[in-house]
Amino acid sequence: MLSRSSLGRGAQRALRRQCCSQPTNRRGLAAPASGSFAYQTGDSSGIKVATRDLWGPTTTLALVAKAGTRYEPLPGLAQGLEKFAFTSTEKRSALRIVREVELLGGEVQPYHTRENLILQAKFLRDDLPYFLELLAEVTSKTRYDPWVFDEHVSTLIQFSHRKFLANTSEMALNSAHSLAFHRGLGTPLFPTSSHPFKKYLNADFIGGYSGRAFAKSNIAIVANGADHSEVTKWVSEFFTDLPSTTGLSSEQTKYYGGEERIAHDGGNSVVLAFPGSSTFTGGFYKPEIAVLAALLGGETSVKWASGYSLLAKAAANHPGATVSTKSMIYSDAGLLTVKIDGPAKAVAGTTHEVVKTIKEIAGGELSKDDLKKAIAQAKFKELEYGESIRAGLELTGTGLIQGGKPYQLDESAKAIEAVTEEQVKKVAKELLDFKASVSSVGDLYVLPFAEELGLKV
Repeated sequence: MLSRSSLGRGAQRALRRQCCSQPTNRRGLAAPASGSFAYQTGDSSGIKVATRDLWGPTTTLALVAKAGTRYEPLPGLAQGLEKFAFTSTEKRSALRIVREVELLGGEVQPYHTRENLILQAKFLRDDLPYFLELLAEVTSKTRYDPWVFDEHVSTLIQFSHRKFLANTSEMALNSAHSLAFHRGLGTPLFPTSSHPFKKYLNADFIGGYSGRAFAKSNIAIVANGADHSEVTKWVSEFFTDLPSTTGLSSEQTKYYGGEERIAHDGGNSVVLAFPGSSTFTGGFYKPEIAVLAALLGGETSVKWASGYSLLAKAAANHPGATVSTKSMIYSDAGLLTVKIDGPAKAVAGTTHEVVKTIKEIAGGELSKDDLKKAIAQAKFKELEYGESIRAGLELTGTGLIQGGKPYQLDESAKAIEAVTEEQVKKVAKELLDFKASVSSVGDLYVLPFAEELGLKV
């Protein structure tokens, strides 16, 4: 069992509060700061902070760094930095971190996306000081030892690589991003066989990348279930050693389009991707894209039914095929993706139906009932997505870092409610006028070419 002296300052404070407070004075469920899901924002020692004091005894805390694959100067740096998180620091060993976190009943998880690296922690509300101190230590005092890279980080990256190559759906989606954006947002989310990451990646390079990734101007602290004044107080105390250097940057995203075909014997997937919408806090937000995605649909809302969205009904004619339409949003761009998986012939047939359906919408074949359902579903998905802890933390952190504005659900929901039939028809027509990004993975003898579908590439 750990002795009290082995814990950091934050953990000691947390344990003192737990052990010494009287039952009658112990804080129970926390009252929210307001009835809204809006974030309260501020600045603490040059670091942007956003909090929502939600009802409950637990807190979810995230350090969001603008250091995803989009910003890495060499392949694999974002994933390498993620795998080094919560290993040994100058103060704590990896074992000590694990034992302290478990002693307090918490969880920590690092992960990365195309735009961000997120260090997330979940814990009992009273343990906020310890976990903020831990995040500060991980970002400023991690030891980037070569042996940790060789024995731990490199092995985990190779596992991710193998897992990626076994998933035709992920391969097609990754390919579609590369076709659409080339570099930046088109950089693979995980190193692939076409990227010899071992040539570029080592402990020293990852350590150098961390200096800019965790610069004060490049991060934001976002908390759900924590008092704003408490968060800002501890941030100002613990995050004093982070550099004030210039953070990472990337050129404005440009859309290209094209086609790629990859032979694979493990399944069949086709992704049709088109220019989409940025996040609400970005400068290219189009709520009609979210409505069109809901209108096309493909997935069912009830498990025993095939679904009644336009693409769900189309896929029903091709047994075995599954369809999913998503509006993938980023800080300055987005992709509307339609992903079809299943047996090769079923995927090929459904892909033709997808293009036919988009053409029908662009031509004005859109019922008022279908539009009404799509708007309601798009609003629900927007609120559900933004309200979910994981997505909300990243969206809010991105908004603060990129433009100093948190992601506010009420405003985005109102924008979706105001979408008109003409806007949906217009954006569907624009999809067909632009170059598409078409990726096919699987049995290339059966899967169709973009030209056969009537799409421009």
